[in-house]
Amino acid sequence: MTDYTDIRYDVANGVATITIDRQDKYNAFRGKTCDELIDALHRAGWDKSIGVIVLTGAGSKAFCTGGDQSAHDGGYDGRGLIGLPVEELQSLIREVPKPVIARVNGFAIGGGNVLVTCCDLAIAADSAIFGQVGPKVGSVDPGFGTAFLARVIGEKRAREIWFLCRRYSAQQALEWGLVNTVVPAEQLDAEVERWCQEILALSPTAIAIAKRSFNADSDSIRGIGGLGMQALSLYYGTEESHEGVRAFMEKRKPNFRGRKSD
Repeated sequence: MTDYTDIRYDVANGVATITIDRQDKYNAFRGKTCDELIDALHRAGWDKSIGVIVLTGAGSKAFCTGGDQSAHDGGYDGRGLIGLPVEELQSLIREVPKPVIARVNGFAIGGGNVLVTCCDLAIAADSAIFGQVGPKVGSVDPGFGTAFLARVIGEKRAREIWFLCRRYSAQQALEWGLVNTVVPAEQLDAEVERWCQEILALSPTAIAIAKRSFNADSDSIRGIGGLGMQALSLYYGTEESHEGVRAFMEKRKPNFRGRKSD
């Protein structure tokens, strides 16, 4: 796969930049987007000329806002248990033997927030906004979206993010440890480039070993995610989940508790 429609793939000076390019959808991903991201990560991850991978979103409004609800009707429009190969995508971010940096340029909501969690490093513009939305739209992101998030920022904070679905500033994300640094939006590219160049000056083999060592301690979460996705595929068939999607598309408040689940 070399002709992408949902993403852009650029290489310069040892850095591969993968950009989700669906600005009209706030860079939400559908099945095709996930497949293209997976393909691009494979290309960059095993290209010996590349030392760092940067993951970002097009424009200034959004990094990624998760699954495209317009492509969700009891399941998304792609492959896998739920019609989105998100397990494969999240795992691949961790598996490629190069640091993956999230360049967070705007909203990192839902599945986009999980992508930030999975990346090795995260650099955010001061205008970035973080948070979860799953329980508002009849969904959840188990595994890396929940259990690993708790590893990154702590149990109480991770539960707050999921149980309240609030939005958090870049400064709050920094204080909680979800991102490594926050800079003014106009300095974001320069800061990302600075970090990339520092990494490129180091031993790629040592970095690859270090990354695998970090991952070894939390790889069991992939199994939790697999179990959770199996349950999620069943949940998507319920009236409760359908109500969340309908309410989102109709721009109204969902009525979860006034409906009977299948």
